[in-house]
Amino acid sequence: MPQDAAHVKSERRRERRAQMVQAAMDAVRRHGAGVSVAEIAAAAGITKPVLYRHFTDRADLQRAVGERAGALLMERITPELARDREPVEHIRGVIDAFLAGIEEEPELWRFVVHPQERAHGTDVIEDVREQISRLLATLLGERLRGLGLDSGGAEAWAHGLVGMVQSAGDWWLQRRTMSRAALTDYLTTLIWAGVAGVLNRDDSQDRASTVAATTIDTRSDGGQPIANPTRRTSSGAIST
Repeated sequence: MPQDAAHVKSERRRERRAQMVQAAMDAVRRHGAGVSVAEIAAAAGITKPVLYRHFTDRADLQRAVGERAGALLMERITPELARDREPVEHIRGVIDAFLAGIEEEPELWRFVVHPQERAHGTDVIEDVREQISRLLATLLGERLRGLGLDSGGAEAWAHGLVGMVQSAGDWWLQRRTMSRAALTDYLTTLIWAGVAGVLNRDDSQDRASTVAATTIDTRSDGGQPIANPTRRTSSGAIST
């Protein structure tokens, strides 16, 4: 087969596979995370045997869907990391972007995070978590070095923070005992308290010595109190 013809065939096959992945995502949204391969094939307008010409098994299809879902999540999070703003707002923005992503696509999240073919599906989540952790570690490292502090722990902190937010988000998606805004506030408060402790070189630096303190607003949000991170100044006074 001529090289050009082989290239065209390869491109058509790649495009067809991408169309099937999109059809699978639509089927997951319609039928839920437990969608069958037959339902996915029907959404693509093909039969199961045709589907399996492009994917070796359900795990292969699941991973392809996971890679696309992970890319969509990264499209939400990366701009938040790239914005020039105070560290606490970086933290809040990334957390909210992540939670917004899984809130918008709950069945897709469950399909990827809790796959029927466990051995393959978890790799996708690990890949996405690694991407986010790498970006966050770079950001933390730059902030620390800019303040003349040791940046050796940036990578470990980044992985720990990403793992915590992912776990909390998974719990929240199952339970929904508070609003997204409330969970974002709680997680931001917890994480910023630790980050601020690292950045706090001396009390004369107000921005570096800002420490999150949690206050519970008496207003209710869906029957749940709202956590509001507030700032503690170098004098010890708390300002909202």
